[in-house]
Amino acid sequence: MVKPTRNTNTSPGTTNLPFPLKHKEEPQEILSGSEPWNMMDSSNRQGPDGGADGTNTTNDSCSPPPNKKEQSLAKSLTSKALRPFVIISTSYLLFTITDGAIRMIVLLHAYNKSFSALEVSIMFMLYELAGVFTNLAAGFMGAKWGIRFTLIIGLCLQILSYGLLFAWDDGWDKKTAILYVTIAQMFAGVAKDLTKLGGKTVTKLVTPEEQNTFLFKLVSLITGWKNSLKGVGYFAGSALLNVGYETSLGVMMAIVGLALPGAILGLDKSLGTAKKTNAKSWREVFAFDNKNLNILSAARLFLFASRDFWFEVPLPFYLRSPGCEGLGSQVCSVDSDCVRGAVCGLENVCENLQPGGGCGGLGLDRTLVGAFLGGYIILYGQVQSWTPQLVTGPLNQTPPNKYTEILWGFVNCLPTLVMSIVMAFSPNFSNHNLTPMTIWFIVVIVIFAIIFAINSSIHSYLVVKYAKSDKIAKSVGFYYMSNACGRLLGTIGSGILYTYVGKSGGPEAGSDATAGLAACFLAGTICSILAAMITFKIQDNQEGLQCGPCTLIRPMSARGNTNDDDDEEEERVKVVEDGKITIST
Repeated sequence: MVKPTRNTNTSPGTTNLPFPLKHKEEPQEILSGSEPWNMMDSSNRQGPDGGADGTNTTNDSCSPPPNKKEQSLAKSLTSKALRPFVIISTSYLLFTITDGAIRMIVLLHAYNKSFSALEVSIMFMLYELAGVFTNLAAGFMGAKWGIRFTLIIGLCLQILSYGLLFAWDDGWDKKTAILYVTIAQMFAGVAKDLTKLGGKTVTKLVTPEEQNTFLFKLVSLITGWKNSLKGVGYFAGSALLNVGYETSLGVMMAIVGLALPGAILGLDKSLGTAKKTNAKSWREVFAFDNKNLNILSAARLFLFASRDFWFEVPLPFYLRSPGCEGLGSQVCSVDSDCVRGAVCGLENVCENLQPGGGCGGLGLDRTLVGAFLGGYIILYGQVQSWTPQLVTGPLNQTPPNKYTEILWGFVNCLPTLVMSIVMAFSPNFSNHNLTPMTIWFIVVIVIFAIIFAINSSIHSYLVVKYAKSDKIAKSVGFYYMSNACGRLLGTIGSGILYTYVGKSGGPEAGSDATAGLAACFLAGTICSILAAMITFKIQDNQEGLQCGPCTLIRPMSARGNTNDDDDEEEERVKVVEDGKITIST
């Protein structure tokens, strides 16, 4: 029997226990001269039940007036205490547009210059590899010198990266171009993760320790809008390429410039710094004293590899590549005589514009490819933003726990598994029937975007839940290091699979891209399964798992009874519909 904590504000016979954030240490000072929850007005400090400090204020005559108790999030964000949240979030979101654009600008520009999928993957290698080390260093830098410092450095490096890309010369040989673009992309990778640190940690800094549901919604909101604007960047980058390569670079540099004044003038340099005792040296960055966070980081690695094994390089290459039929053999006079996406060569024979990208795809132009990928990311971001309200809330899974992530982690493998089987065995793909191929891609990728967004939203919440309050910058930095490792694994692995799995159709056609992309989807499926299995190791078993009205796993508190030392009453624990634990006599 569970010994309840009596709450005088509840109705007779019941006690409501919200799911609290648990830390081994007491909350410590994060900001200079204040605790994190002091950044919020006292009227906004509401627990999951709507009352201050998490208590239930139903029928409480002393509770605050409803107009104060139910202030909107938009109104809260206008308060002076939350100004750092507004400035950092705005800078982060503006930066994200340029982060999405730079990937599409480099990838599609390289495609037109006949670089293979593997060569483009190498161009992004330092971009992803820089994230591995930057996340570690950024965590330490944020803890020691503050989020303002890392944010400003990140924005400046993004401008530098775009500036370097202006010098990409069409006359360079492939090796020189790959080396130069890889180095330019490295600065963009460092910039992304320095800027991300502020966007991810500021949510923890402005949220009271006990407000786990509010924290989940806030993290989901920022992460979701970040990804939606990254989708806008994907589309904008590909569309601006049709105007001009230099034009696309200049527009994105201007957007980064918009974020700099607020970061320089509006933030306190001590924001996010840890106590001196918690930031002694660089060796502390490699401390593995948070087991749950370490396990979650390993799961994060494979979760993001499950997407990047097919999304970042293989998918846009496949969408651009033409069908294989008639390449190298069909006589032509104009491009329209050939299969969509192919060109009429100098010898009046249909050719693949980019043999290194393979054949068998949809043959879409650059703008449509950008719209396709941008639409995926916008949908993904919006689902992230509304996951607590539309998914985990109705399913009684808010705030989520490790069991919630395990459930959705296994669901995450289904779309990619189905797509790998369809591409390998369906006659629609072997016969290159464009309409059913397009429908398959749209349906599967939309479903994956929704499921992956739910997983990512849950992960983003769990990292701030498991992170120690006084070491939030370092904890989040270490966690997102694993994210970069997963992206690196997926990017390089996908380039190898996409380039070498399919059989070659000759120099005019290239390799079988359908077989290559099917292998990439299969690799993503394996990574999804590994991510879910690793999550089992997290030591967070107190809470159960609900799926709407059904209890899949009972909370530990509901698995046995003990005696109450005070009144010797037998009490029963059950999970009710709103996700709280109700103890009734």
